[in-house]
Amino acid sequence: MTLLNVTGIDKSFGPVHVLHGVGFTVDPGEVVGLVGDNGAGKSTLMKIVTGMYSADAGDVALEGNSILGLTPGDRRALGIEMIYQDLALARQQDVAANIFLGREPVRSVFGMKFVDRKAMKREAQSMIDRLGAKLPAINRPVGSFSGGQQQSVAIARALTFNPKVVIMDEPTAALAVREVQGVLDLIRQLRDEGIGVILISHRLNDVLSVTDRIVVLHHGRAAANLTTAQTNMAEVVAAIVGGSDMADAAAHEARG
Repeated sequence: MTLLNVTGIDKSFGPVHVLHGVGFTVDPGEVVGLVGDNGAGKSTLMKIVTGMYSADAGDVALEGNSILGLTPGDRRALGIEMIYQDLALARQQDVAANIFLGREPVRSVFGMKFVDRKAMKREAQSMIDRLGAKLPAINRPVGSFSGGQQQSVAIARALTFNPKVVIMDEPTAALAVREVQGVLDLIRQLRDEGIGVILISHRLNDVLSVTDRIVVLHHGRAAANLTTAQTNMAEVVAAIVGGSDMADAAAHEARG
């Protein structure tokens, strides 16, 4: 069964028509790249998927059931998780505090409830080990970590919600070259666990290296839906710049 099915999404803000009948799918254990120039509609589309915006037309279904009428919190509870580009981490807090922020486990002592720091630390370490992430220490403030290590913490936090779909917004944009591969490996780990991943990125080399399919938005329309193993940089760039006609021309030229 298709995990996430987005069909015919239209969205306008006043006179500005941002999305025109956009659709795409994500299967379990599939990484789908979402690419396009600034203003192509990527962020708006993902905000409709997560419930932050309502669609003017179309549908979003998770495991065959429409979720359009649900709040962002309801959608998160069903398994849609988004990791934003700024990561939304409390950088003065340690790893465990960030992973369980607002959901801290508690224990009772003589009828009084206290945050169970030992349980937090134990479960945080278990989640980091599950990812195979390399952190210097989980009791250090995450603000002292590198960009790639902070991305690992954000992914670990997302996993505690038992997601079915994880949307990642520019996860490698601010990373040093040596850290990019580690984050791409984490994305592959999510895929191997059967989680669907939507990767929004301007770094096309990263998209081509880790995705199974690539959806290209051009002026609010789905200009191309490409199988990564059967496409190339030229075809993706052509679709980003000129839409479906240029993508078809680039594909024809690549085939000779």
